[in-house]
Amino acid sequence: MIDKAAFVTSIAGKLNTLLAGEKGPVRDDLEKNIKAILHSAFSRMELLTRDEFDAQVAVLQRTRQMLEALEDRVVELEKSVSSAKDVPALPAESDS
Repeated sequence: MIDKAAFVTSIAGKLNTLLAGEKGPVRDDLEKNIKAILHSAFSRMELLTRDEFDAQVAVLQRTRQMLEALEDRVVELEKSVSSAKDVPALPAESDS
């Protein structure tokens, strides 16, 4: 997993290689501007780390399991209610 800062540094290193022939303030200025643009773009993207993503996947899996268990329970309750309706009611006792 590469974090944002490491990724930006990696891009900057690749740009240094591409601009190896350039010298002086033009190169330094270009490198600073590109780093600033990349940092700005990544902060606007609101990216997640792999750990944060994995945690959200685990939460989603637990939620799905709970939902499936609740769906099964609703089916059981619906069956018990429908079977209770099928049973004829007992006649009321008379006071005779």
